[in-house]
Amino acid sequence: MRPVSKAIPKKQKSSKQKDAGAQVHQRAPSILFTAFEPSGDALAAPVIAELKRLRPDLQIFAWGGPLMEKAGAKVISQTTEASAMGLNGLKRVREVRGEINRIKQWIRQYRVVAYVPVDSPAANFPICKAVRKTGARIVHLNAPQIWAWAGWRIRKLRRLTDLVLCLLPFEDEYFNERDVPARFIGHPAINREIDSQALRENNPGLPQGAPRVALFPGSREHEVKANIKLLADSFNELQGRHSGTAGVIAAATPALAQIVRKRLKVFPTGLHMVTGLADEVVAWCDLALVVSGTMTLHITRQRRPMVGVYKTGLFSWLGAKIILRTPFRLLPNIIATREIVPEFVPHFGGSGPVVKAASQYFHDSKNAANQAEELKRVCLRFANKRPAEEAARHILDVIRKGAPGAGA
Repeated sequence: MRPVSKAIPKKQKSSKQKDAGAQVHQRAPSILFTAFEPSGDALAAPVIAELKRLRPDLQIFAWGGPLMEKAGAKVISQTTEASAMGLNGLKRVREVRGEINRIKQWIRQYRVVAYVPVDSPAANFPICKAVRKTGARIVHLNAPQIWAWAGWRIRKLRRLTDLVLCLLPFEDEYFNERDVPARFIGHPAINREIDSQALRENNPGLPQGAPRVALFPGSREHEVKANIKLLADSFNELQGRHSGTAGVIAAATPALAQIVRKRLKVFPTGLHMVTGLADEVVAWCDLALVVSGTMTLHITRQRRPMVGVYKTGLFSWLGAKIILRTPFRLLPNIIATREIVPEFVPHFGGSGPVVKAASQYFHDSKNAANQAEELKRVCLRFANKRPAEEAARHILDVIRKGAPGAGA
């Protein structure tokens, strides 16, 4: 992680300098954001921009990324440049712990009226605990998925929040029923303007052919490594069954594209790769094979048929079966409360079941139309929501309701 500016000066200041610095930081309300993944950077940035629009006098500090900085936050340390989970993330865990210690020191000198942890509850909960002692308000941006696993964390969340801003339409009811204040604000993947027809007409050099299959291997390094071969094998088998099939791998970043090339060595005939054109690839495709995650909501937004996967090893597969509490794992199915999208999450095995599920959308167009209609119903659950505007308004409301020294 790359420090951007020194939050804790090494040089000793005189008492006059310290008093002057304190006056500067107490002159206007200050808010602290922390995010530890690229997705958190993207989620927080429009909220920060809206806060600055509504309250230009606000000072917003952040441990975050370039999008948050561009939106108007003073980023003290870049903490969203990489993300990982499980054993692959041990180095990442050590890095995050170091940043947590820096943040704890920082809040002793820079008093804030509100703290907004973004995603990453494992990293943000220790910071919440330290912030709570200062009397600042805490507003979680994106609810910890306690409803999916580790329900015991609800007690910790209850102690360490004033409000949870929920991205999914069932979460606010779940938390409010358990005495955790929550508001549903919508989801940036769904609640955005997009013209699928224009995307299809302005095809950025995507291949011809039919049917068209899009492969979305994930937004994290370990996801791509685990899933890309399963996706490529599935495409290869589909192409063998359906002559003329064209395929595109949509890599989220150039770094992830490099991992794809290393894993596949040689691409199957008819399979291409692009980077940073997710919306265009969704509009182009007749079917998406997608790793479980937020990308499924981007596909839902355009109502394209999909099959969800998440490849794991045997022990992870067994662990997920035991730990996960929801009957479904894929976000569109969780929201719909039934399986509207075939899901293999987690999946321990080969491409056969995935190919069988995918083939039904090529054999009978009614299957694709039916799934598109179900995805439309999911989108209606998000109707009229404006995530960034609603998040900013709720944060300011929480500050007005009594954060010490808010001065709002």
